[in-house]
Amino acid sequence: MGVNTKIIRSRIKSISNTKKITKAMEMISAVKMRKAVTNVLATRSYANLAWSMLQDVARKTDISLHPLLKTRPVKKIGLIFITSNRGLSGGFSSKLLLEADKFIKNANAEVEVLLMGKKGRKIYKNFGHKVAAEFDKIDLTTKVEEINALSRMAVEDYVSGKYDKLCVAYTDFASAIKQTPKIKELLPFVNQDTDLGETNVREAKISVPDAFEFKFEPNPEEVLNILIPRLVEMQIYQAILESDASEHSARMMAMRNASDAASDIIKDLNYTFNKARQSAITQEIAEIVGGAAALE
Repeated sequence: MGVNTKIIRSRIKSISNTKKITKAMEMISAVKMRKAVTNVLATRSYANLAWSMLQDVARKTDISLHPLLKTRPVKKIGLIFITSNRGLSGGFSSKLLLEADKFIKNANAEVEVLLMGKKGRKIYKNFGHKVAAEFDKIDLTTKVEEINALSRMAVEDYVSGKYDKLCVAYTDFASAIKQTPKIKELLPFVNQDTDLGETNVREAKISVPDAFEFKFEPNPEEVLNILIPRLVEMQIYQAILESDASEHSARMMAMRNASDAASDIIKDLNYTFNKARQSAITQEIAEIVGGAAALE
């Protein structure tokens, strides 16, 4: 019985140490989550209004003025795939991987992946899909300049005709306990009315009558060459911010659940330990009483 209590005590100590680690990771993730949520909420309204404006520009402007306004038969799709670098975040990465795999299999065209985040490597290791490029992902993106390489490559490949459609796969942030994997079509702009983010920023959309036209100064080509790529870049940046907030929220909740589970296990082990120790004490008392009775 002494050996059993020793083993139980060792397990309690081991799980207590694990709980300290998960609790520390939960606190770190909580700090990162607050920063990420602040970033995503600060830009979400602008990103959605910019996207709404792009739809109006695409509908009301001559498509010959800029290559990003043109549509063509879809033979090849570029999929920007935004995941995390690390695990321990519940089903954050696996859900998005399954969503992307489903999209690729159901697409009636060849799909190439532009990968950002080490966990996304499973898209070719486990699922066997083609990856055209891989970009380093910062743990907490704060500047649009940090994703310039990805957005520039994606836009240039679309303009050059390598891709006929450009999409982004990311995890949309709704709250600390709800994150939804989504795939958003970026290019071409035709009939694309989906916003990023689930908060009620859609109310901020500008209501514009159908009978209107855009006037460009100094000329349409110069304005569109600067405006459209920047607004597409903003959509990619916003998707990364949504993914950051979702990732750190998911990791915080996963570590909180792990800490709670460790507490429950420790409670059960303490009960078992006390029961075993009490049993050992009772047995020793019985042996003493029995020995004293034998001497009488």
